[in-house]
Amino acid sequence: MHIYAIGDIHGHLELLKSAHHRIHADMALHGHGKIIHLGDLVDRGPNSCGVVEYLRKGMAQGRDWLVLKGNHDRLFTQFLGDPKWKDPGLRAELSWLHPKIGGAATLASYGVRNAADRPVGPVHADAMNAVPSEHMQFLEGLPTHFACDQAIFVHAGIRPGIALADQSDIDLLWIRKGFLEDTRDHGALIVHGHTAIDKATHYGNRLNMDSSAAYGGPLSAAVIEGRKAFLLTDTGRMPLLPV
Repeated sequence: MHIYAIGDIHGHLELLKSAHHRIHADMALHGHGKIIHLGDLVDRGPNSCGVVEYLRKGMAQGRDWLVLKGNHDRLFTQFLGDPKWKDPGLRAELSWLHPKIGGAATLASYGVRNAADRPVGPVHADAMNAVPSEHMQFLEGLPTHFACDQAIFVHAGIRPGIALADQSDIDLLWIRKGFLEDTRDHGALIVHGHTAIDKATHYGNRLNMDSSAAYGGPLSAAVIEGRKAFLLTDTGRMPLLPV
């Protein structure tokens, strides 16, 4: 049994399509497998609207895809619901429209310009008119995790020592400290994104798929077979061996 994973997309539609192309080439050789997207569809990149529509439409057409919720996806939907809402996972001095977070780029892809430079009220009103309700419903309905075979797929990670059913959304969407440095076996390979690094890396007990597409890096796609993983390249599979 094999399953595919794609790291944090952050509005890069063409990179996403290229990742799907590599996956389909692998499927032609090894058979069908579910494709799991590890969240952060939006923010920072140029076409968050296009990414959401591409994934929403594909799933509506019955593609064997699963899209998990990332912290940026939640920030987007919560802003639409209440622009004054503060995500407990976000530093107090930041907001979704802060340049470090990238919400303005997401709204620009929907036609809402200069969102970071205008008062929040008018920006929110423009966003409510510009963002299709289908996109909001799609993002709001995304699950936070998926367990399959010997792997658990999640956006940020897990709180070690806590059963998956008892994990908090804050940890599943935001965790770094307490997870990244933990070397114990979690009972399954944790396949995650959220923490941007130079390349997809297997740490033995976890596999980080966020290869910094948001910052000019590649968008990684991998195939997971049990607890083994292979990075998909234009020339085929490359083993991801634990470091």
